[in-house]
Amino acid sequence: MNERSEAVVIRTRDLTRRFGSLAAVDHLNLDVVRGEIFGLVGPDGAGKTTTLRLLCGLLRPSEGRAWVAGYDVAREAEKVRDRIGYMAERFGLYDDLTVEENMTFYADVFGLPVAQRGPLMSQLLHMTRMEPFRQRLARHLSGGMKQKLALMCALLHHPEILFLDEPTTGVDPVSRRDFWAILYGLVRRGLTVLITTAYLDEAERCHRVGFLYRGRLLHCDTPERLKTGLEETCYELLTPRRRAVREVLVGLNGIVGAELSGAALHVFLSPTGPSIQEVVRILERKGLGPVRVRPIVPSMEDVFILFARKAHGRGEEGRP
Repeated sequence: MNERSEAVVIRTRDLTRRFGSLAAVDHLNLDVVRGEIFGLVGPDGAGKTTTLRLLCGLLRPSEGRAWVAGYDVAREAEKVRDRIGYMAERFGLYDDLTVEENMTFYADVFGLPVAQRGPLMSQLLHMTRMEPFRQRLARHLSGGMKQKLALMCALLHHPEILFLDEPTTGVDPVSRRDFWAILYGLVRRGLTVLITTAYLDEAERCHRVGFLYRGRLLHCDTPERLKTGLEETCYELLTPRRRAVREVLVGLNGIVGAELSGAALHVFLSPTGPSIQEVVRILERKGLGPVRVRPIVPSMEDVFILFARKAHGRGEEGRP
């Protein structure tokens, strides 16, 4: 990317990382634009952390290229690191230091001038509502507070782009909500965020989402378009015999997915498959009625399972 794009701040072209015969990241093509929260979503082992480590210059690609803030990550790693903040899943906080001492330590690491530290640290503590805890030892912080402290440390050198690797894993729902509120505030100030998560409900909070599965990017779009732009139609089936009904459905041609969801089944019908009325008649002939059905907008979890099943059906489960 010789030209310094004002819109695209993260770009990959056929980015690949292999560990032996395993392609942890497999020909990834991705553009992230300035001022958005972009979510990389997928199960454990999908390649999310490896992708972030490649983009931060912590791993060298086996193939392909990546640019961050206009700089080639492999050739200009130092320039990239000056412009990014990286919060790993297990960020290196020091339990025997206070909140303020941890921040001071990272300010030293980043070479932040002493004159800038006081105002910036006060601003970060206020933004995260951590001011009352600045003298508390890190070991005595809750999980949510530790994540806030890690975020403050990652922001101390005014990065343009923030990489977050599953930052809310193991954090309670209230702290997760607070963390996302902070991210939205940062983006309004011009920061770009690339976040990985295994939580599909968090994908709903991102401006755009990329679904990773076994190292490959399956789909990338806004949450709304991912849910409403499917060629398949999603239905909710209510029946007292959910598991028996599901066993029948997964064996029918044209049923792309049939998953338990609370007290219901969420069923995806192919446009070339049977109609929902035909499906109900099949179930009734097998003595599995009555069944109540209604069309629904699928959840992000439904959509990801659908994408994963379709990828599996194409034989991608056998890739190295």
